[in-house]
Amino acid sequence: MSEIRALIVDDSSVMRKIVERALRQAGLDLEVVHEAGTGSEGLEQLKAHSVDLILSDINMPVMDGLEFLRQIRVQNLASGVPVIMITTESSEEHVKQAIQAGARGYIRKPFTAEQIKERVLPLVRAA
Repeated sequence: MSEIRALIVDDSSVMRKIVERALRQAGLDLEVVHEAGTGSEGLEQLKAHSVDLILSDINMPVMDGLEFLRQIRVQNLASGVPVIMITTESSEEHVKQAIQAGARGYIRKPFTAEQIKERVLPLVRAA
């Protein structure tokens, strides 16, 4: 698998680093990782950089992950790039909304590198 350019969107800088580490532990060869603390910052990153994978938290200030996902589609950014939502939500409703808005999968916090491997690697390979 070639090198992957990823965007991680989460309002916690610690969680962004945890996600990056889990991606590397899962076997992804990350060329570069762009980070954003809100959905609106994530949109700016997508306007400035081409990426192969997006992982986004759902609950964030300013613009949450669901609105970020909708705006990616509305603004036609990152077409065909798999988006995986990361959530602490146990509510199936948030997951349904994310899938309807175009997410290709989701991961619940706390997660392991093995869960990342199972849920993310197939999407990256398919894209």
